[in-house]
Amino acid sequence: MLCKNLSVHFGSVQALRGINLNIGKNSITAIIGPSGCGKSTLIKSFNRMNDLVLSCRTTGEVLLDSDNILEEDYDVTELRRRVGMVFQKPNPFPKTIYENVAYGPKIHGVKSKDELDAIVEKSLKQAALWEEVSSRLHTSGLDLSGGQQQRLCIARALAVKPEVILMDEPCSALDPTATAKIEQLMVELKKDYTVVIVTHNMQQAARVADYTAFLYLGELIEFGPTRQVFERPVSQLTENYLTGRFG
Repeated sequence: MLCKNLSVHFGSVQALRGINLNIGKNSITAIIGPSGCGKSTLIKSFNRMNDLVLSCRTTGEVLLDSDNILEEDYDVTELRRRVGMVFQKPNPFPKTIYENVAYGPKIHGVKSKDELDAIVEKSLKQAALWEEVSSRLHTSGLDLSGGQQQRLCIARALAVKPEVILMDEPCSALDPTATAKIEQLMVELKKDYTVVIVTHNMQQAARVADYTAFLYLGELIEFGPTRQVFERPVSQLTENYLTGRFG
C-alpha cells in the first residue's frame, strides 16, 4: 500500500498534510504519535472510513495493487473486503460466535453451510480462538471476555479474506495477558497479511512492528525500520516523543 501526497481535511481543519508512505506486504507497520496527530485518520484513509464524515475531503493517492482507492468510481465495498479493520474497543455483533464470523462471507455471497463452516473454523483458528470457543459456537459473542471478543473481531475481519488488516489501538481496552495474545497473533498474521497498527504504547510498537511511522500535527516526521527509528531517530521531534518529552 502506497500513499502519495495524501492530505485530509475535515471542513476547514487539515488533519493530514502531504503524507508519502510505502507500507510493505507481509509486515507490521506501527503508526505512533501524540493524540490528535492524525494516526486514526491515516489508517481510515486506507479503507475510506473517513468517507462516512460528510465534511471530509481527501486529496492525493492511496495505491493498492497500483489502483488508486480514492478514485470516485472505486468499489468501496470491495475495498473494505480487501482492507479489514479492527477497532479500539471490541465490537462483536449481538449474534452468536458463528454468525459473527459467517456474516461477512454471507454478505459476499457464500451460501453453502459446509463452506461457511470451513471459513468459520479457519478464521477462528487464525485468530487463535478456535480452541477456546469450538464447543460453544452458537452462544453469543457478547458472552466472551474482552480479549476473546477482540480476537473474534479479528476472526470476523479474516473471514472475508482481506489483504490488509488495520488495527486502531486494538489492545488499549485489554489487560496485559490479553494484550500479549493479540501481539503474538499479529506476528503470526503477517505471514499471510499486511498489518498496520495504531498504538500509543511505545513498547508494543518496539515488540511487534517491523516498521514505524511517527506522525506529528498531521505530518509524517519519520518512517523506517522500527529498531532504527527507536534507537537512531533522524528527527529531534521523534527523539523527544520517544523519550517522553511530550505526547
